Amino acid sequence: MKTSKKSSSILSEVKNHPLDRVKVAVTDIDGILRGKVMKKSKFLSAVESGFGFCNVVFGWDINDLCYENSTYTGWHTGYPDAQAQIDLNTFRKVPWDDDVPFFLADFIETDGTPLSVCPRQLLKKIIKETQQTGFEATFGQEFEWFNFAETPHSLEEKNYQNPSPITPGMFGYSILRSSLAQEYMADLFDGTSQFEIPLEGLHTETGPGVYEAAILYSDPLEQADRAVLFKTAVKEIGYRHQILPSFMAKWNANLPGCSGHLHQSLWKDGKNVFYQDDHPHKMSPLFKSYLAGQIKCLPEILPFYAPNINSYKRLVEGLWAPTLVTWGVENRTVSLRVIPGSESSTRLETRVPGSDSNPYLAISAALASGLYGIQKGLKLKDQPVSGNGYAVTDAIRLPATLEEATDKMAKSDLAKELFGKTFIKHFVENRKWEVLQARKAVTDWEIKRYFELV
Repeated sequence: MKTSKKSSSILSEVKNHPLDRVKVAVTDIDGILRGKVMKKSKFLSAVESGFGFCNVVFGWDINDLCYENSTYTGWHTGYPDAQAQIDLNTFRKVPWDDDVPFFLADFIETDGTPLSVCPRQLLKKIIKETQQTGFEATFGQEFEWFNFAETPHSLEEKNYQNPSPITPGMFGYSILRSSLAQEYMADLFDGTSQFEIPLEGLHTETGPGVYEAAILYSDPLEQADRAVLFKTAVKEIGYRHQILPSFMAKWNANLPGCSGHLHQSLWKDGKNVFYQDDHPHKMSPLFKSYLAGQIKCLPEILPFYAPNINSYKRLVEGLWAPTLVTWGVENRTVSLRVIPGSESSTRLETRVPGSDSNPYLAISAALASGLYGIQKGLKLKDQPVSGNGYAVTDAIRLPATLEEATDKMAKSDLAKELFGKTFIKHFVENRKWEVLQARKAVTDWEIKRYFELV
């Protein structure tokens, strides 16, 4: 491994760290961190030669149940190790764990090329394609999530029924409600900053125990890293306060869901190429093509934004989540919100992703589809939606279930063109598995509705 001056400095810091352990993590297809603690000597060896990580992380679901329909790995392959390569640029120290050194890793093939089913590698591929067109992308992500006065054990003892939010009532942007869990909120803001996940803001949202955070914008890979680490950091900090955070898209039918909105812009030679001063909405022709690309691709790549059965319970009318392929200017009822501003702040907000999405895939989807619009010279066909975006009668409706969305993606030549046949095949297989597991489940709704009366 060729070591840069920065890499040498990082390795020196790890070698001189008082702890004899290092945390290393990879991200699975659901955006969940899977990792291990390494002895320092093992880590230093792994930096040079990589290390083996059981490829079951791409062969099982969110509950560690092995897929029975996966081509990449399964009982038919014997679940061998995949090769993982530590990314020294992801170096952080975990402030609530004795400042233990922490790194992310990528998966690679035996010949050193990127592993085709690795989400982080997919995003790196899209970024490279962006740079080849002469652009640099900037992304920021927002997350909403609920917080409960529970522990994993107490929630399990309740059979996951009636969790207790840390605050009552519907009180968004509340200074008062945030003071009820002041130490937790302060630890979130300060702890994530110390973990090199800088936040632009943190506040309560509408709903009992709901917070929203905006992660400071950055390049796409750094933003996705921050987003993945943010979700885990929130949960680890919550544990220390006997609080259980949830990024589930929709935990209660009567409450708003949890979004994971993406803000984005493209830059060239230090200038925001989305910005045009003399346009009424500050939109350049290139911005319009980028937006047209997202409009074109959105119905066929929806599972990258809404990957779970529950994701589609959030995408319902009247609760701040889009249901139609629409765009508007400063309109929060549409899928794609244009935010006109200064040369530095004009941007697009993609409002479809939930907080349960995998940030590597959500950012890949937004960036690749926007670039597609630019490369194909797509034009905006419709005027921006003014007023209630749910009332538009001639817009394309988003797929209403994971099954419908996955079937659409499986048949999409466009999705394969954007992300590669191998990745789409793998992703479609495990989303179909998710649908199959849901079909088998007998829900509380079914018990209450049919148990006695049919």
